[in-house]
Amino acid sequence: QVQLVESGGGLVQAGESLRLSCAASGSTFSITTMGWYRQAPGKQRELVATITIGGTLSYADSVSGRFTISRDNVKNTLYLQMNSLRPEETAVYYCVKSIGLPGEFWGQGTQVTVSS
Repeated sequence: QVQLVESGGGLVQAGESLRLSCAASGSTFSITTMGWYRQAPGKQRELVATITIGGTLSYADSVSGRFTISRDNVKNTLYLQMNSLRPEETAVYYCVKSIGLPGEFWGQGTQVTVSS
């Protein structure tokens, strides 16, 4: 049974950093694309970053250069390092397994709040 547990969210001031973690259960973590989405109040979900099996990274234009996605296939954990956070990035951040693929699965999300 797949389980994704996000952690690391919280309240920070604009310009500060946070690192999100996503602990994944199951044996397929290392053989699928992982990523992070976010959803701000009243807005559609936005794809933030993805990392493929081979380590290819992709970022939304709005976070490129400030956010870094990474994965530890031994620990079955996905990370999102977020620097220079902005108030408009206040959202619930979701860890997603197998993005856009059969078996896509979402975590419960972790709240990130950035105060101005």
